[in-house]
Amino acid sequence: MIAGEAGNSRPEVLTVVGPTAVGKTAVSLALARALGGEIVSADSRQIYREMDIGTAKPTADERELVRHHLIDIINPSETYDAVRFAADAEKAMVDIVARGATPLVVGGTGFYVASLFQGLFEGPGRDPELRTRLTDRAASEGVRILHQELKEIDPEAAERIHVNDSFRVIRALEVYLTTGRSLSEWQEKPVRAAAFSARYVILTLSREQLYERIDRRVDAMMADGLLAEIEALVSRGVLSSDMPAASAVGYRELLPIVERGEGDLTDAVTLIKRNSRRYAKRQITWLRSIEDAEWFELDDRTPDDAAAAILALVSERGRPAR
Repeated sequence: MIAGEAGNSRPEVLTVVGPTAVGKTAVSLALARALGGEIVSADSRQIYREMDIGTAKPTADERELVRHHLIDIINPSETYDAVRFAADAEKAMVDIVARGATPLVVGGTGFYVASLFQGLFEGPGRDPELRTRLTDRAASEGVRILHQELKEIDPEAAERIHVNDSFRVIRALEVYLTTGRSLSEWQEKPVRAAAFSARYVILTLSREQLYERIDRRVDAMMADGLLAEIEALVSRGVLSSDMPAASAVGYRELLPIVERGEGDLTDAVTLIKRNSRRYAKRQITWLRSIEDAEWFELDDRTPDDAAAAILALVSERGRPAR
């Protein structure tokens, strides 16, 4: 939703964020239908093709109901970063507005949203020789060793980057070793202004309710065939533990079972629930850093009721929705 012109003259877009499993999909669908809008996904896992169940993508029917952007755009073997996301999302929003529709940004990937609305940064170029050495070390010593080194030089980046995400761990180390400045330092200084500004609405639930939803959703994913989805992807060579997409919660815990027969399924499901809760906690920490956001408690509201209340809240406390 473009609510008008922000104080810095950039068009303002309704941006619905919240932790995993809070209910963003259902509420954003109701909002988009009420506004005649289209959804720009800010989810770093839903970008991957064929990884459907574990990333909780909107269903085919939901995507038929409301047009979505930046879902199913790359293969699990491909890399994608926040800078590329910001460019793609900005292009999608410009196109949506040009067609007379209303863009609605929805997601929980903080570094994607921050890159989109706080501007892009220019990092250093790549060093192929250094990258090869780091890649060889990750293969021989394990990416956990490299992640520990990253934690010592750039704890902020290490907190954001999962220990098994070898591509991003290597890139963060490459940045530091080639420039003497951490990736986090580089990201503090955007060099190109964003084209849009955000009108944030943060969806929230009590911690107990959120954790219950997370556990139920993991159980539902398993019942819907998450393990079979991973088995099919692995058998076809679409997904493996050394690919960027393999760090996604739900996939990284089950891949050892599928690829090597290691581990117990019950233990893996318990681990998925634990890691999902930990991810939600990190998301909540980021959400608390957002200034001038409207926090919206979902409680037991239906998606339509929540959408109506959000639109009333936005209109009451700011410019009316277009």
